[in-house]
Amino acid sequence: MINRIGMAAVAAVALNSVAAQAGPLDEAARARVLAGVDAKSVEANGRAIWGFAETGYQEQKSAALLAKTLKDAGFEVTMGVAGEPTAFIASFRNGAGPVVAVTAEYDALPGLAQNVSPTKSPIAGQAHGHGCGHNLLGAASVGAAIAVKKWMTAAKVPGELRVYGTPAEEGGSGKVYMVRDGLFKDVDAAVHWHPAGANSAAQSITMANTNGKFRFRGTSAHAAANPDAGRSALDAVEIMNVATNYLREHVPDRTRIHYVITSGGGAPNVVPDYAEVFYYVRSHDPQIARSVMARVKKAAEGAAIATETKFEFEQIGGVYSMLPNDTLGKVMDRNLRTLGGIEWTAEEKAFAAKMRESVPNARGTIDSVAQVQPYAVRTDPDAAGASTDMSDVSWVVPTVGLGTATFVPGMPGHSWQNVAAAGMSIGAKGSVLAARTLALTVAEMLSSPDVLAAAKTEFEGRRGANFTYEAMVGDRPPALDYRNNARVD
Repeated sequence: MINRIGMAAVAAVALNSVAAQAGPLDEAARARVLAGVDAKSVEANGRAIWGFAETGYQEQKSAALLAKTLKDAGFEVTMGVAGEPTAFIASFRNGAGPVVAVTAEYDALPGLAQNVSPTKSPIAGQAHGHGCGHNLLGAASVGAAIAVKKWMTAAKVPGELRVYGTPAEEGGSGKVYMVRDGLFKDVDAAVHWHPAGANSAAQSITMANTNGKFRFRGTSAHAAANPDAGRSALDAVEIMNVATNYLREHVPDRTRIHYVITSGGGAPNVVPDYAEVFYYVRSHDPQIARSVMARVKKAAEGAAIATETKFEFEQIGGVYSMLPNDTLGKVMDRNLRTLGGIEWTAEEKAFAAKMRESVPNARGTIDSVAQVQPYAVRTDPDAAGASTDMSDVSWVVPTVGLGTATFVPGMPGHSWQNVAAAGMSIGAKGSVLAARTLALTVAEMLSSPDVLAAAKTEFEGRRGANFTYEAMVGDRPPALDYRNNARVD
């Protein structure tokens, strides 16, 4: 699938002139849109969700807060869409016109609970933390949408604006079920953003991801008195992991395989009759990810034979690689550049400098947050980094994304450092910049039919004429308990 991107690159170049001709909003419209961004509300919601720190499909408080904020602003809200209790769609319709979607995430990561401190300082009694900054993501997306709704009303702009509240991005593939259920089928363009260590509207592919849990079942026995009667499920997990680690030499370049043992027994003197391991396989190409996971399953099968145990596999999640859109990317980049980078106070710079001491040879500089990085469209496999369920949206509707500096440059993703930054003014400033950029971009889409038309033409050229969307998760329902590592009988 991803090869079609390169095949369509020449055709996409011709579309850029169309986007360039569609100028930005006039100054009065821009000012009105920006005036509608309530920075205090964005910051307050981001901080509240940071405190909730709810993991995938458990985000009851986070989803409720954002849904209420939208409802109070005049959106019509539907909760529990696509079989996901913490998912929602909020809609504002102002007559017939284009439909533009803004996505909002709000799930935290397991572990990582961290105080707002530049040194490691876990929060006592709290298990999880926003190491990917999704507390900021949802708050800014909602803030942007409310600003656009105010502008649409005042300027009598026709069209429909939707906010998709999307849970469980971290491995639960929340958006995939929305795409599979056709909830984006009438959308003309989709907009997203993500917390980052830099300000950039560059568009890039991501890694496709397929993941699932392998559960082994054996026979328990006294590990000293009669170990011969036991068949260890944990042995099976360990043999599977060894086999998979040898597999790494024989997979296509840029393939990523990682796992965590989620259940391995309760006592050393009891042969474990149950064990579970959670695997991710990633690649820039969804077909490679699928094929490598099939080989991982063979490792599990061999481990079960070797240990005389049985195993089962549950597909938990799966996402495509991102399909970039240069037409919309240029619009986003232009709006970001008119706003510029972020200015940190002396106190924020001192916080950042102290935090950077925790990562030797950290990349980048603190001053880089004041800059906007060069624009580019990256489609080569080396550009593929993390995975996101936003990628599935990008294969059914023209999609554009943004990153703003909410983290200290050079800090690793999914880290306590990012949790700390996401809970303080550093993260808040980046989220407000994101809200303002998103608001301008969405407003321009709603008022520029030529841009939407060019984006759709590019989208169809990159995707290919014969593409049919098939979810990587198959036909399974959302894995609402995927963060639960309790034994499954």
